[in-house]
Amino acid sequence: MPSSTRHLGERIARPAAEVYAFVADPANLPRWSSGLGSSIQLVDDEWIIESPEGKLRFEFVEANDLGVLDHRVTFPSGDTFYNPMRVVPYDDGCEITFAVRRFGDISDADFDRDTAAVAADLAKLREVLEAGG
Repeated sequence: MPSSTRHLGERIARPAAEVYAFVADPANLPRWSSGLGSSIQLVDDEWIIESPEGKLRFEFVEANDLGVLDHRVTFPSGDTFYNPMRVVPYDDGCEITFAVRRFGDISDADFDRDTAAVAADLAKLREVLEAGG
């Protein structure tokens, strides 16, 4: 069976604390992450993403000084998916890492597509932040 997790990383020429602060604000998601949906808004203390699958709930783990940006996405069905994500200092910048996990019984082709989408999102994040955020 193929691996059910792929670890992706992107080096960003910005301090880890700045990258963490930018990514930790869900309102910034549409600026760099196209994979989840088209928009996000705060509704009754919950972040709601408009997606082709319907309204998704999005939440990060509590703010921390370790660079942990793990987050949960809850689908309209009630299924919740946990996504490990980190920002760590690296030389004079940082590296952001994301563990792409296979969701359910998706095909290898769909898993490859999901992994490519996350890689593109991380590259877009680097582009946005290195251009000044």
